[in-house]
Amino acid sequence: MTFSELGLSPKVLAAVETAGYSAPTPIQAQAIPHVLQRRDVMGIAQTGTGKTAAFTLPMISLSEKGRARARMPRTLILEPTRELAAQVEENFVKYSINHKLNVALLIGGVSFEDQMRKLDRGADVLIATPGRLLDLFERGRILMNGVEILVIDEADRMLDMGFIPDIERIVKMVPFTRQTLFFSATMPPIIEKLADQFLQNPVQVAVAAASSTSDTIDKKWVRAPRKDYEKRAVLRGLIDEADNLNNGIIFCNRKRDVATLYKSLSRHEYSVGSLHGDMDQSTRTKTLAGFRSGEIKLLVASDVAARGLDIPDVSHVFNYDVPTHAEDYVHRIGRCGRAGRDGWAFTMVTKADDKYVQAIAELTGDDIEWLDGGKPTTSTDEASEATPEKKKSSRKRTKKADKESETVAKDAVEGEERTTRRPRKKKPVEAEDAAVAAPVAADDTEAAPTQPDRPSDNDDMPIPKGWGDHVPAFLLQPTRKFG
Repeated sequence: MTFSELGLSPKVLAAVETAGYSAPTPIQAQAIPHVLQRRDVMGIAQTGTGKTAAFTLPMISLSEKGRARARMPRTLILEPTRELAAQVEENFVKYSINHKLNVALLIGGVSFEDQMRKLDRGADVLIATPGRLLDLFERGRILMNGVEILVIDEADRMLDMGFIPDIERIVKMVPFTRQTLFFSATMPPIIEKLADQFLQNPVQVAVAAASSTSDTIDKKWVRAPRKDYEKRAVLRGLIDEADNLNNGIIFCNRKRDVATLYKSLSRHEYSVGSLHGDMDQSTRTKTLAGFRSGEIKLLVASDVAARGLDIPDVSHVFNYDVPTHAEDYVHRIGRCGRAGRDGWAFTMVTKADDKYVQAIAELTGDDIEWLDGGKPTTSTDEASEATPEKKKSSRKRTKKADKESETVAKDAVEGEERTTRRPRKKKPVEAEDAAVAAPVAADDTEAAPTQPDRPSDNDDMPIPKGWGDHVPAFLLQPTRKFG
């Protein structure tokens, strides 16, 4: 099948040909005709199969008739993240080169004034994140009664990650006669029921099993220790030994782990960047541009980069943390092996992550192998994985031993003669004053116990306790006796 058989306009077909595409993907072939017929569509397909073009191409064809009015967008596309919204805008710019469509992008971290000027000129296509859209609506800068097509992209993420109240408000703003399109890689039954509230007699297009992963991705579990510095060493080993590593994304569950891992890899002289939700928009945009251009080889990111980002030549994905939601695993590894390319996905698993691994296996149905047959848990890990009962009894034994030691030491001190007490309490006041006034010589003072020398990077040895190797000078001064 070719794009010319789908019913797209000649201008859109010319733009597709200019972009270098000759045949539609399965999701595009099945969804585009229904969208052109003004039907509501629920599209489910593996990530990286061209879902974005499945709604942008027919939307451009339908937008050829009519003209946008000031502050009244004709079509509305909702995206969960700023990066995905910007990426959809790029798709519209690429496929509408033969049209004169006004495309407005509403995302956080960008000046309100620039966005309002675009709305005042009239927007044929409005691409927005829910928060910024509602903000401008409450300011009276947008009128939603002219929306003809509503697209909710990454529907499961939008509905399942806290956007439900915002989506419900936005749906009530747009006309009831609108056309609604849902697209996602995963659609759990409970989310599907919620989506049905917004769709009218929808056509469900599923070109692959929901929550399935691409066969072009070589997936592996990797047993990892729980200690952070040891876990980072395992990651560096995976990166160094990876075959055909063009570039890769390293996913962490928490933003603070993104920052820590980024600093660690930077100290080890890897070409690395970081991306998470707390970064300002200009930094996020610059980092993504560097990663796309090849200036940055490794990108340490939170799940903000797991949804919809289209960087075709990503070869590897490293899950530094196992995602707590099994659906997120599908989206993460879907960043590699896109458009039929080969990809490699390594997921680092500690003993505490076994329940998440089981959930992922049940969701995807994949029989994922362990690297090297599964690395056995070390004795250090076994100690850290002790059951609460064992830890509790261990603490009891430790407290009991400490109490017995204190009792013995107290009895020994009370049995000694006063003349055998610490020399510092027997020294005359004059001598102590002289000692305080005189500088402390390094040879005359007893060396304070120190820990072994450690490299500056904390990835190879445990973090020191207390002051570490350094003892403040004031602690080395002799004490004075008063009274």
